[in-house]
Formats: sequence, C-alpha cells, structure tokens
Amino acid sequence: MGDTRLEPVVLSEAERLTLESWAKRRSTTQGLAVRARIVLACANGWNNTVVAARLGVGTVRRWRTRFLARRLDGLADEPRPGVPRTITDAQVEEVVTRTLEQTPQGGTHWSKRELAKVVGISPASVLRIWNAFGLQPWRTETFKISPDPFLIDKIRDAVGLYLAPPANAVVFAMDEKPQLLPAPAGGGGPRR
Repeated sequence: MGDTRLEPVVLSEAERLTLESWAKRRSTTQGLAVRARIVLACANGWNNTVVAARLGVGTVRRWRTRFLARRLDGLADEPRPGVPRTITDAQVEEVVTRTLEQTPQGGTHWSKRELAKVVGISPASVLRIWNAFGLQPWRTETFKISPDPFLIDKIRDAVGLYLAPPANAVVFAMDEKPQLLPAPAGGGGPRR
C-alpha cells in the first residue's frame, strides 16, 4: 500500500495527538480537519492515491509536502490575496473604546459619520467595526436624558397643554418620544 518513492510521514507523539484533536474537534475549521486527516492517513503509510480515494479529496500531495516542509505550521491557511488592510488595530481599538466609553459633545451616542471624522477612517469602516463587535450605539438599555438645555421648559410646556388645555384649543403632539408626554386626563386622546 505504501509508495517507496514518497518520503514517509513520521509523526511525533505530540504531533499525532494534535492532528487527531484537529480531526475530531467540532470547533476546528473543516479545511484544517481535512488536512489533519490527510496527514494522519499519510503517516499510516498510505500513498497519495489511496488517501485521496478514501477521504474524497484531491489535494493530498500539497498537504503532504507542506507538512513535511513545515510540520504543523504547514497546515495553516496562508494569507489570502487582495488589498492589504488599511485600518490599524489601534484605530479599531479607538472606535470600540470611544463607542463604549465616550459620547460626542452635545449628543447621546456616536453616529458613524461623527466617529469616522474623529478617528480618521471612513463611515463604512466604522460600521464594519461595529458589526464585527456587535455594537449598536443607537440602541440602549438605559434611559438617556437629552442634552438640550431647554428640555425641562419644553416638557413643562407640553405637559401643561395636556393637563390644563386652553379653551377651544387644539393640541398636536409631534414628538419622536411620545413616552415623555403623559396621556391627557379623562382618557381619550388629544382633540382633533
């Protein structure tokens, strides 16, 4: 079954345990698990054709050669082609830190455009970072008070219209946060 022309794959005990772990563990990527099975089969003395037939793969020679040249490191994925990263780890950290620990001046949370200007990257990059870390600064589990300096006066005016409306007056509430305004006394809604 073995091919005498092929360099034999001899594993140390630690390599065998690592490869068996990669081949069996559910959290291992499928590519790495298949590569581990290929090397284990080659270590059993099977030639490339037999390994390919038994495992249903066609890349046995590549992984056998890479394993013999670089051992376990040879089975890892190589960097993919494409445009190199332009955003540094420091910029990613700054986006996450500012999102979680700071608010912009005069605001309750960061918008992607505001944060992009401060950090020096594009708004799309800020959004990708937020998505990668599961951040949604526009959503909150706690109440945020408005930074409007006239908020209390505006609330008093609006509540006053509901509690003691002027005679023959019509009150229209145009507010994005209707929970700030209590329902008028006596049920019903505003007169129309």
